Amino acid sequence: MVNSRLNTGVKRIFLGILAIMAASLLMMCSNKTNFQNSSVVPAARGFVKVTKDKNKNFLIRVELVNLAEVKRLEPTKKTYVVWMDADDNTTQNIGQMRSESGMFSSKLKADFETVSTRKPTRVFITAEDDAKAQYPGFQVVMSTKDF
Repeated sequence: MVNSRLNTGVKRIFLGILAIMAASLLMMCSNKTNFQNSSVVPAARGFVKVTKDKNKNFLIRVELVNLAEVKRLEPTKKTYVVWMDADDNTTQNIGQMRSESGMFSSKLKADFETVSTRKPTRVFITAEDDAKAQYPGFQVVMSTKDF
């Protein structure tokens, strides 16, 4: 009977340690970074979350609120483009940011998600005339610090 209680206690301790290790592993595989305050769109706020998937790719998720409509910028542009500086010292257009206002909110929200084989070191958003731009323009709307 004492042996049975001891085994149950050991199992609980082992499962507790295993749960802590699993939670730590998940936290290590995720990196959430806030965008810096923007002088172009001062009210905009948001973050970038980077996680590594089971195939060792990087899932990049961007979420923003209070992002001004791109046609209201000065000078006006046609779209927001999300860029990534990678750990191999390259900059890549990773996609077009789409924005919308919610049904019950006037806040302009935007989100974006993509997968990359390269590890991002910085993510930034520019206002562009073409969503397929090969190089970032000069109008950087939001940027993270290096991470």
